[in-house]
Amino acid sequence: MEWSDVRIFLAVARTGTLGAAARALQLSHPTIGRRLRALELATGQVLFQRTADGFVLTGEGTAILPLAEQMEESALTMERRLTGEQQKLEGTLKVSSADWFGAYVLPPVIGDYSRKYPLVEIEVLTGTRLFNLAQREADIAFRIVPFKGPDIVQRRLAPMRYGVYVATTSPDPAEGDGTGQRLIAMDTSTGTFPDIDWLTNRFPNASVVLQSNNRNVQAQMCGKGLGIAVLPRPVGDQLDSIRRLDLSDEPPHRDIWMGYHRDLRRLQRLRAFVDLAIKHLAD
Repeated sequence: MEWSDVRIFLAVARTGTLGAAARALQLSHPTIGRRLRALELATGQVLFQRTADGFVLTGEGTAILPLAEQMEESALTMERRLTGEQQKLEGTLKVSSADWFGAYVLPPVIGDYSRKYPLVEIEVLTGTRLFNLAQREADIAFRIVPFKGPDIVQRRLAPMRYGVYVATTSPDPAEGDGTGQRLIAMDTSTGTFPDIDWLTNRFPNASVVLQSNNRNVQAQMCGKGLGIAVLPRPVGDQLDSIRRLDLSDEPPHRDIWMGYHRDLRRLQRLRAFVDLAIKHLAD
């Protein structure tokens, strides 16, 4: 059984359709279907039940899923360790972070890095999804929560301070009240946010006018006068359309964590980026 066919089996099992598996593996839809049929012929087993809603693992497919995942982990470990031994400062480096961090915090680091190492192509992957470092979805990631897993090398870089902002032309709201005021908040469907809890407690009589999981959207809406927003200081302090309120205390800060897989710890293009990140961001 070839690893390339096992990858296709896992992609179909995880996505449920040939089209989604093709996009995940950057292969054509017919190729995925042809290789999957060949795998089933080679094993003599029907691995998926074809339904109107997509592909569902049969009992035989479910039985080999853990073995396929073990094979994937071995292949990824080999890939990471071979990559980790590369000494040349060239190739691609995938950097993952939240959208606002990539837009307002990383540019000085990336600019410095690109000037020093012009042969390295940088991919910046932003969003709320936590990219999997073990599966090489990203080489290095920045987060406001510690990393999980024993194979991740991580470092706390610095506390990220937050501030409370209103549009430049808006009057100061009454601290401790908020009557008649509106708040711009995070979408809390994915968890709780200490800064948002702090904001609602600081202005208990204010109503929430907008929720978004994107800090850039919150900042822009705040600049339009939509309401009061709590934002990371690197975002709020750089925008001319909003101003930071001078309140009796500040929202709680979050720690910025940097992490990468231990198999890549000797990869020179990664090491160079880590050193510059520490130089620019560490407290």
